[in-house]
Amino acid sequence: WLSLIENTGLYLCFQQFPRLCATREALLAKECCPRWEGDGSACGARSGRGFCQDVQVEDQPHGPQYPFSGLDDREKWPLVFYNRTCQCAGNFMGFSCGDCRFGYFGVNCNERRESLRRNVFHLTRAERIRLVSYLNLAKQTLSRDYVVATGTYREMENGSNPMFADASVYDIFVWMHYYVSRSALLGGPGNVWTNVDFAHWAPAFLPWHRVYLLHWEHEIRKLTGDMGFSIPYWDWRDAQGCDVCTDELMGGRNPQDPNLLSPGSVFSSWKVLCSRAQEYDNRGVLCDAKEEGPLRRNPGNHNHDLVEQLPTSAEVEFTLSLTNYDTGPVDRSANMSFRNTLEGFGDPRTGLGNSSRRGMHAALHVFMNGSMTSVQGSANDPIFLLHHAFVDSIYEQWLRRHRPSPSQFPDSNAPIGHNGGYHMVPFLPLHRNREYFISSKDLGYEYSYLLDANQRLSESIHPYLEELQGVWPFLLLSALLGGVVAVAIAAAILTGTRRYKKLPWLHVRKWKHLFALPERQPLIWSSDKEETGHPNYQTVM
Repeated sequence: WLSLIENTGLYLCFQQFPRLCATREALLAKECCPRWEGDGSACGARSGRGFCQDVQVEDQPHGPQYPFSGLDDREKWPLVFYNRTCQCAGNFMGFSCGDCRFGYFGVNCNERRESLRRNVFHLTRAERIRLVSYLNLAKQTLSRDYVVATGTYREMENGSNPMFADASVYDIFVWMHYYVSRSALLGGPGNVWTNVDFAHWAPAFLPWHRVYLLHWEHEIRKLTGDMGFSIPYWDWRDAQGCDVCTDELMGGRNPQDPNLLSPGSVFSSWKVLCSRAQEYDNRGVLCDAKEEGPLRRNPGNHNHDLVEQLPTSAEVEFTLSLTNYDTGPVDRSANMSFRNTLEGFGDPRTGLGNSSRRGMHAALHVFMNGSMTSVQGSANDPIFLLHHAFVDSIYEQWLRRHRPSPSQFPDSNAPIGHNGGYHMVPFLPLHRNREYFISSKDLGYEYSYLLDANQRLSESIHPYLEELQGVWPFLLLSALLGGVVAVAIAAAILTGTRRYKKLPWLHVRKWKHLFALPERQPLIWSSDKEETGHPNYQTVM
């Protein structure tokens, strides 16, 4: 695959387009209903997994933040590209209904399983190695299922001239985060609308990133065959620095250049994509997904006027105390909004929107002072996954504490892309925002620190038990060898004693008088000796 890319001049880039739907025929028919390989029928219809149906988009008005219509490929997603897609039945999911809904497994998707997302510092050494290896494997492996668009629908001549290329499994998600948050292209260099984002600054921020992580986990499981894999989280409350920035985890600091990663980390060789938002805006183009240099990070050397410190436990608790999911115009100006405060545009001490400082989620991005600082390019840094897993856990805490009614999620007048019934950009299969305004337990996963006390204790000692399990055969062998040696020595002493008793010239009584000395003073000296200053056993003791 890599040689194919080099020879054809294609670069690693993507949009969330199923490879089977990236053809001229599919685009002109505006239909993405691939055959399920299990029975050879479109959407697995013969097996009752799903059917090819018209896409139903919501028609509720969006807010005034985006005053255009018909100019952006992401409007009324996915109708610009496809108006017919697979609609899956029961617990089936996927662009061809070949997968299972989140939380379900098995041939018929009827087996329920709850996975556990754990604190990254509670992983065993073997599990940490596995995490880094899986991330690197995803970065180096081209996706079998998805390709990416390298131009807009208009540049594709309305489907007559497909513009797609391959992408690695990891870079699919890098591009996806770029694509959902990029500026709207209005035509020509510099002619863009920046006040638009289909996954940030508004109510869909938390549901969108929840689905993003779930798909990321799903792709890693398919890639590695490890169905037990879960993304760990980094609990950054009250942290004094980037304690995951070690070569064993997400990469330490390069001693020669503090803006780069240590050469001892595998991530130091990674190349970033889509991290130059201003350049693309100036040219009025999409990111072409060419490599743009190494991953950058310089934690702590950020603008301290924008972020004073990493979020504290008190700030997290204040955020969780806010009873309204979102308020007012449900954008960055929202006051006393849980979503806006957690996202980082509401003050985590007062709850007032449009804060001059960044808090909570946004504070971490600023603190990292590198690739993470760019909204569009932030997913280049693997810390993104650990960070957003913890953000998602705070969302989960809020859902369990306040048990909001579905009506708390706005159905209309949210910024474009954020109404409850809007299909998340650019996912295929389709997901609506309101479908993920539910507990993680309903989606088949849990966070270790949200378990009950006994389960948390068991989880926290898990790595130590695992390490002990790894060394116990050695300890047992050492104990057995030690026992054998001890028995051998005892046997030798006993044999020697019996043998030498038969030698009369070695009998102790015959030699004792030669070495006997009269006892002239007691073992413990008297008090008059203590006055001389010499030590005795009492004073020493």
